[in-house]
Amino acid sequence: MVALQVHFLLIPSLMSTMGAAQYVMQDAALLSYIDQRFLSLERRLEKCSQDVVEYVEEFRELSKALLSRLAGLGSDKAELKGQVENLLTRVEHAQRDIDYFGSATDSNACVEVHEDLLKQQLLEEAEEKKRLKLVLNASCDHMLAGIRSLKVVKKTGGKHGSWMKDPGKKHGKIYLLSGSVNNVVLEFANIMAFMENNQTLKARRVPLPLPWEGTGHVISQGFLFYHRHGSLNEIVKFNLQRRTVADQMLLPGAGRVPAYQLSPQTKIDLALDEQGLWALHAEPETGGNIVLTKINAVAMAVEHSWDTPCSSRGAEAAFMACNALHVVYNSPSGGSSRIQCVYDVLGAHTNPGLHFPKRQGGHSTVHYNPKDKQLFAWGDGSQIIYKLHTEKKV
Repeated sequence: MVALQVHFLLIPSLMSTMGAAQYVMQDAALLSYIDQRFLSLERRLEKCSQDVVEYVEEFRELSKALLSRLAGLGSDKAELKGQVENLLTRVEHAQRDIDYFGSATDSNACVEVHEDLLKQQLLEEAEEKKRLKLVLNASCDHMLAGIRSLKVVKKTGGKHGSWMKDPGKKHGKIYLLSGSVNNVVLEFANIMAFMENNQTLKARRVPLPLPWEGTGHVISQGFLFYHRHGSLNEIVKFNLQRRTVADQMLLPGAGRVPAYQLSPQTKIDLALDEQGLWALHAEPETGGNIVLTKINAVAMAVEHSWDTPCSSRGAEAAFMACNALHVVYNSPSGGSSRIQCVYDVLGAHTNPGLHFPKRQGGHSTVHYNPKDKQLFAWGDGSQIIYKLHTEKKV
């Protein structure tokens, strides 16, 4: 009887315990479900965060590329227009070559296509020459026929450097840029002041905010144009009077290899002649041949480019004179400099094979002054002037 009573007393307690256990299991299941949902949300948030990081990195890389490309464009529409026109011209030339080679593979129509292309090419070349004469204002009617004499003006500085006179100014100031990497220009009142002993200490020092690279700089109309050190192909236009950077541009394709094999410190060589500012450089795609580019010095924009037949191998320097590129060659050990390749952009007859006056050694720079019709050269630390003999173009 007592056992029966105990049995009946335990039944409610067991029922209560089973109910509580059931609730605990339900709560555990609910907590497990919530935990799984949170894990799922955390994974999705983590993936979203990773995607955002990847998008940010991708955007940064794109921004760097765009900023690098846009750095040299500037805000002047004329510059952008000039670059677009140059690009279109090069694309048209490439398209003509592609069309020609494509048609030449068809043996059945080879002769007809070749004749038609030849006629078209001749017409286009004639139109191109007319356009270039207008662009270059082809007033040059003379060509270089010989180098008469040399004068060693002074010996100052190291192996590499350049010196010049501004052909666009009435004054006779002399500018000295010593070294292949530097940021100080020395300005002398005239050639006599430059020749005086210890006059370097009295020269006006013009510091540059951006250092130069190589020796291919030029000065025109009070502006110094030079290749910026540390950049691939950036050309800087610096106002010497105000001591400020006036403009900058990028020269497409330049800066990857030296302009001249015997002057590896110079990747971009700038030059002046009667028609203004030019840039000389070499490209791997041209087999090391020199590429000639006409630059609008006001807008700092490319006007036209030519792939010349003049090789950079064995070359030590080059200069422009009356629309013609003159490349100076020498031996690696330094010997007698000579002009062995001349390229006139207007196709005029030229006279290569000119020798410099007897002098052993090499040149770091050879630049033409269109006002004085002389060459200002830097040879093994010496500042040299070469007088020229010219003849009428034929």
